Amino acid sequence: MAKQTKTKGAAKADISFEDKLWNAANELRGAVAENQYKDYVLSLLFVKHLSERYHARYTQLEMELNEPESPYYTTKEAEKQATLTDPLEYTSKKVYMLPREATWPYLRQNATQDDIKVKVDNAFMLIDDLLAATNPDHRGLLPPIFVKSQLSAVQTAGLINLFSSEEFSEDKNPETDLYGRIYEYYIGKFAMAEGSGAGQFFTPGSIVQLLVEMIEPLSGRIMDLAIGSGGMMVQSVKFLKAHSYTHDYMIYGQERYEGTLRLCKMNLLLRNMNFEVKLGDSLLEDKFPDITGSKGADYLLMNPPFNISQWHPEVLHDEDPRLFGPKEAFTTNGNANYMWFQTIWHHLSPRGTAGIVMANGAMTTGTQGEKNVREYMIENGMVDCIVQLPDKLFLTTGIPACLFILSKNRDGRDGQHRERSNEILFIDTRKMGTMVSRKLRAFGEEDIKRIADTYHQWRNLGGKHEDVDGYCKAATLTEVKEQGYVLTPGRYVGSEAEEDDGVPFEEKMQILTAKLNEQFERSNHLQQKIKNNLQSLVGGGEQAQPTL
Repeated sequence: MAKQTKTKGAAKADISFEDKLWNAANELRGAVAENQYKDYVLSLLFVKHLSERYHARYTQLEMELNEPESPYYTTKEAEKQATLTDPLEYTSKKVYMLPREATWPYLRQNATQDDIKVKVDNAFMLIDDLLAATNPDHRGLLPPIFVKSQLSAVQTAGLINLFSSEEFSEDKNPETDLYGRIYEYYIGKFAMAEGSGAGQFFTPGSIVQLLVEMIEPLSGRIMDLAIGSGGMMVQSVKFLKAHSYTHDYMIYGQERYEGTLRLCKMNLLLRNMNFEVKLGDSLLEDKFPDITGSKGADYLLMNPPFNISQWHPEVLHDEDPRLFGPKEAFTTNGNANYMWFQTIWHHLSPRGTAGIVMANGAMTTGTQGEKNVREYMIENGMVDCIVQLPDKLFLTTGIPACLFILSKNRDGRDGQHRERSNEILFIDTRKMGTMVSRKLRAFGEEDIKRIADTYHQWRNLGGKHEDVDGYCKAATLTEVKEQGYVLTPGRYVGSEAEEDDGVPFEEKMQILTAKLNEQFERSNHLQQKIKNNLQSLVGGGEQAQPTL
């Protein structure tokens, strides 16, 4: 089993600066559509973070140029300036050498100028040119949006000053996925405007971390076909770095919405990741047809949009290689959940593993096009583990969720995992997690470790798995078939065993029987009193006073 990555601290909310984000919203209100708030906020933060990295590298070079023990040391000012202005000294460290007009200190110094919107857009265009020179696919990452907006110069200055605080500094918060958390905040705060009904549900950090700890993506091709702002991939690369696997990986991703794809690229660029992400609907426009078979994804982590209806399966080719069988029998226009599973399985390598966040309904649905796929997956040994999650984990949806772990390494031939093709591990975590606010629950370090260890002890060679009533059970495929192919963990894990109080059964039964007889006797006594009172009312008229 790979070494467990430590999660510092107890369960906590993913965002700790809601008040400042709300202040940013107040600056934008009335001048920008609510569903575009994140575009302005995250674009500014992207500039800020690139600027922080540039100045950090500049400062480091200055120190080395003046340090006699450094290979950079020189007393000649011309040589110092040549080094400080050499783009290669920055790109070699995956840092962009920014022109002065594109740096955060410049924007902050000029925040009170009447033309600050022009200066912000100019910074965006300068940086966009730098990005495109490195990779043409990055052209358009920072489109100029401030001048054409209804924002005033004062409002723009307010945003710049607000984001100059340490809470929004990548340098001060290196472990925080700022982009993902801010993206989630604005989707959650303005869900109606953003269209959360269409399935834009950002994955909470503790769920992402749990999936990564369970899957253990250590090298190779890592994929997310609903990549959003890139949070799954950010956490995956953190895991890689924690285990000293920093170069032997490549990220592939697809995103349906152009604006979200821009934010994703910004997020991944800031993390110095190796990636290729493309625009398109993964269900109907597979942009990675070659990532399959022996060249497939070694790890696939996803939180696809839940329960998408009217997704038009009729446009799929009858011979679509992703389908497990005839299109009419293995798809339904009423829900795309099981088309996601077929797509994911198609892109896995022969030893690949996938972790998917999915709506609870997928575990039980009886709709023909979905049930056929689920039965096929179970019969063919594709499902490795099901984890039922507690409620209130998502800021942006109340839909109950679960985790599906699918795997192609269940035959035990990879030298790391045991043969388990005739089993499925069920884990029920509905009683786990901690309420970090009135509306939000999160998994803490111990929760994540317990769940991941449970999976690893069952999956890995040399593991020592034991079923725990009310929590986990390794069920055979025969047991699952007897349950009508339903995958709800509660069907298998049973009830949590009650703690033994040490009182012998016979003694406990005598006490309970005596107490019950006492209650029966009291009940009979009260019944007789009521009858006597009723008789006194009938016999004594209005003067009679009933008593108990």
